[in-house]
Amino acid sequence: MFVVSGPGGVGKDTIVGHVVAGDARLWPSRSWTTRAQRPGEPDDAYTFVDRAAFEAEIARGGFLEYAEYLGHLYGTPLPHPPPGSDVILVIEVQGARQVLEQVPRAVMILVVPPSRDQQRERLEARGDAPEHVRRRLAKAAEEEAAGRRLAHHVVVNDDLERAVREVAGILQGYRSPPEDPDGRAASTLDDGPAD
Repeated sequence: MFVVSGPGGVGKDTIVGHVVAGDARLWPSRSWTTRAQRPGEPDDAYTFVDRAAFEAEIARGGFLEYAEYLGHLYGTPLPHPPPGSDVILVIEVQGARQVLEQVPRAVMILVVPPSRDQQRERLEARGDAPEHVRRRLAKAAEEEAAGRRLAHHVVVNDDLERAVREVAGILQGYRSPPEDPDGRAASTLDDGPAD
């Protein structure tokens, strides 16, 4: 299980979207949220629900983690990936902490912005209201500090293509090679000449 986390507006979803598009073995989990869908946001960015539906899912024990963030509930459903897939989550830092407590072998990658000014620009560009941008930025330093204490890796999203390559490389470093048709791990090393 891979956890990609970081403050709002750092590009977590964009990076993971590119990584997943190039890797058929990754299974992205779709989080639930009680916040409203942003203008232009894809329908599948989240499972958008009201608070009553979210709280019913909590009572049912359906979340791996959940938290309230700036007045809205966010949660990761218990994952059920296809066989042979690696789960990748894109979640806030407090959710990442919960996942790492429950799944100690999970790998966390913290994505951070090159500057608060660039983070502000990204939040404004995606249509966040000015008050929401202010609250996100006020919380960002605290989230980043907490995330650095938890993370196995930190990626600065100063260039999207480079950040995508870096995250993909980190994931690949933790994964076992694919199995061959006989069920054995396929070696990436040259076995040398036959005797």
